[in-house]
Amino acid sequence: MSYADPDADTTAPATGPLAGAVPLGSADELRELLGTPHPIVIDKVHNRLTDDDLGLLARSPLCVLATSDAAGDCDATPRGDTPGFTHVLDPGTIALPDRPGNRRADSFHNILANPRVGLLYLIPGAMDVLRINGRASILTDAPFFDAMTVKGRRPKLALVVEIDEIFRHCPASLRRSGVWAPQTWAGTPLGAE
Repeated sequence: MSYADPDADTTAPATGPLAGAVPLGSADELRELLGTPHPIVIDKVHNRLTDDDLGLLARSPLCVLATSDAAGDCDATPRGDTPGFTHVLDPGTIALPDRPGNRRADSFHNILANPRVGLLYLIPGAMDVLRINGRASILTDAPFFDAMTVKGRRPKLALVVEIDEIFRHCPASLRRSGVWAPQTWAGTPLGAE
């Protein structure tokens, strides 16, 4: 599979911030530079939730939802609630309740045009990262909405994802960034004296 556009201009601009830059030309070149993934990395991909996946979802209060519209313009938005906010319908299907926000509904507009989504689940303080890719639909009601009621507020919408693939993501970026290490944060951590 090649992601390179054969008609794309691969010459670097003569001026500007990318002057002299050398763009990557192909998937083959990418593989040459990065090498081949270890078989364990490839084999960890599955399409049904395991007990480990369910445990992570039960502990996660936050995920990032990635969508794109029909033209391929992308959006990523955080979704969160109390740990375990993602409702598991079966080993191949999950639902996320929609909670009040800014009402832009960028993700929902994108999903109406292109159902492909990616989810990245995080647990504060933990190096566990779960990735779920699949096809989404938006529901206005279903019997399971009652189970997603919080503080007496039943969701008006739910995002349902039919899972295509699931895998644990390498935690190296979390370690390098220090995202869970207060000593690396700019300024004083909340609650610190």
